[in-house]
Amino acid sequence: MKQLHEMLWYLLEAQARTYDPDAAHEARELASVITALTRGGLPELLTVDMDALHSDVRAVLVDTSEEVRASYFAENEHLDKGLASGADLVGKNLRARRLCGADLRGACLIAADLRESDLTAVDLLGADLRDARLEGADLSAALYVTQPQINAARGSGETRLPTGISAPAHWHSQ
Repeated sequence: MKQLHEMLWYLLEAQARTYDPDAAHEARELASVITALTRGGLPELLTVDMDALHSDVRAVLVDTSEEVRASYFAENEHLDKGLASGADLVGKNLRARRLCGADLRGACLIAADLRESDLTAVDLLGADLRDARLEGADLSAALYVTQPQINAARGSGETRLPTGISAPAHWHSQ
């Protein structure tokens, strides 16, 4: 059930962020299927091919990410600097960098310094932000950020977060 709700969270964002009406429709359709599953019974849930459903959702999320990030013309620039999907950026100093449009999906950003960085349209799906320094960073338009990711990071009142994500209480005591 948790996986279904996570997929719904991401699909709702994909619907809101895509510029393509067909992609928004596809995200909406998948969300409807998943919503019906969450309201069904256990026997129905046990018959669902979760791998196929994950694959379908992943395709929509990747397409939306590519579309949004492409509007920042940043893909090649970021690849040259080692900022790519799944990158190992543990402890990396990325302070005060304009990272707009980077694909950091699944990246390991444990203890990375992202203070005062612009993360507009950065894909953070599945990125590990444990102990990442986000003080003063702008994540307000980052893609696929979740509350657990933010809860595991370090930030401040100056950190800009996406709508629907709240600064954790421990940020205010730092």
